[in-house]
Amino acid sequence: MQQAALRKLMPYLFLLPGFALFTLFVLYPMAYSLRVSFYDWNIINPTRSEFLGLQNYRDIVQDPIFQRAVRNTLLYALVTVPGQMILGLGVAILLNQKMPGQTFFRTVYYLPVITSWVVVTLLFEYLFNSQAGLINYGLQQVGLIDKPIRWMADENLVMVPINLLGIWKGVGWTAVVMLAGLQGIPTELYEAAAVDGANALRRFRNVTLPLLRPTLVFLVVVLTIGALNVYISGLLITNGGDPLDRTHFVLTLMYQETFDNLEFGRGAAISYLLTSLIFVISLVQIRFLQREVDYA
Repeated sequence: MQQAALRKLMPYLFLLPGFALFTLFVLYPMAYSLRVSFYDWNIINPTRSEFLGLQNYRDIVQDPIFQRAVRNTLLYALVTVPGQMILGLGVAILLNQKMPGQTFFRTVYYLPVITSWVVVTLLFEYLFNSQAGLINYGLQQVGLIDKPIRWMADENLVMVPINLLGIWKGVGWTAVVMLAGLQGIPTELYEAAAVDGANALRRFRNVTLPLLRPTLVFLVVVLTIGALNVYISGLLITNGGDPLDRTHFVLTLMYQETFDNLEFGRGAAISYLLTSLIFVISLVQIRFLQREVDYA
């Protein structure tokens, strides 16, 4: 009897060290930051922090800078997620063909994924430099512009390099996931469709897309969550909201409130507002992934 009980208890004993570390370094900081979000937090003497209740949340939601940051973040997601999906699908289809140097091309397309965000952000910042940037030089050489465009000085134009960077950085990972999905589709279905007279476009529409739907749903949700967490590119290219705090993303604003303004309560409140949004998206993910795939 004791041996049977020990056997049932053994898995939990193996899980205990990992769960203890998870609690110490993840759950406890999350709970502590949630507490901080309800205070005008005094970092020098936390015991003198003033309890504000939901005031931090109300102030943040009503703040025009936060509203603009949310809008910028959502627009970034609306641009980069479809861009990564479309280009990633195209690359995956190409890589799924039998051709020489297939491994080489897979490596090349994946290189941006493993390259540091800081390095590629600085590279794009140089490419779009208004004085000596390669983009302005190329546009002038082909006659599309007469004088250099000041990409970094305009609140709307500065989003162009940020969005392009987000797409370029994620295409390789998206393509790899889609390639795995494509290779999971039985070739017999394509052969049967071809026998029935379906051309390449109809096979793609009636065979590939329906069977790739779980992969596409997964990618849409994961890429959207990643896009909502855009931070490094916005921080480096816009210097954290320049000009005039009009180019903030949610995380760059959180960083500014927390470490520049030392408003730890407001910063924690911003983090939990973003967490709530991500939680809602996760629920949508679970709902869609539980849907059955139509193989007809």
